[in-house]
Amino acid sequence: MTGMLLASTQLAGFLAAAVLITLSPGPDNMMVLSMGATRGRACGMAFGLGCASGCLTHTLLAALGISALIAASPLAFTILKICGGGYLIYLGWRAIHSRGSAKVGDSSRTRETPLQLFWRGVVANSINPKVVMFFLAFLPQFVIAGRGGPPWQILQLGVLFTLQAALLFGTLGYFAGQIGGWLNRTERAGVWLDRVAGSIFIALGLKLLVTR
Repeated sequence: MTGMLLASTQLAGFLAAAVLITLSPGPDNMMVLSMGATRGRACGMAFGLGCASGCLTHTLLAALGISALIAASPLAFTILKICGGGYLIYLGWRAIHSRGSAKVGDSSRTRETPLQLFWRGVVANSINPKVVMFFLAFLPQFVIAGRGGPPWQILQLGVLFTLQAALLFGTLGYFAGQIGGWLNRTERAGVWLDRVAGSIFIALGLKLLVTR
């Protein structure tokens, strides 16, 4: 059972949520757009791929951390579940009430190579405690009992999240000039992306709180 792959319905539901969350305006994708718009496609794509790759760190932490908490203390796991659910609801509330004010502007002018920007993206994502908390709360929502151990499923989900983020961030970096200009001109696009992502956050947070 430990080697079982994700179910097709599990895969589809997770991918749909992951793509909407990745596309909603936030620090990572807005920085990718800024990098691409101000420094060129190669730099935008490199930074975006770095940000996506940083998700693997959070995947390992989520898989090992959730497993350890379940084994060591049901009470600690319950506390984590409450904190995670509350955090997702908080993120959703903030996203829904966002005014879509995120803009693509000038980034730092220091000249870094695409490889340096890749590692900058990896580090920036890996050490972000908010992303750690998000992964701890988000990935377990899509674990299905009977399809292998939770750590194995979380690893698969995390790799899948990383791959879709790499594809989307790479695309954002490549088309940064056009996409950034459209977002800056079309304020309501950012507003509705935030509202869709916010609704997903709240639904997942409530699900986490009420699931035994």
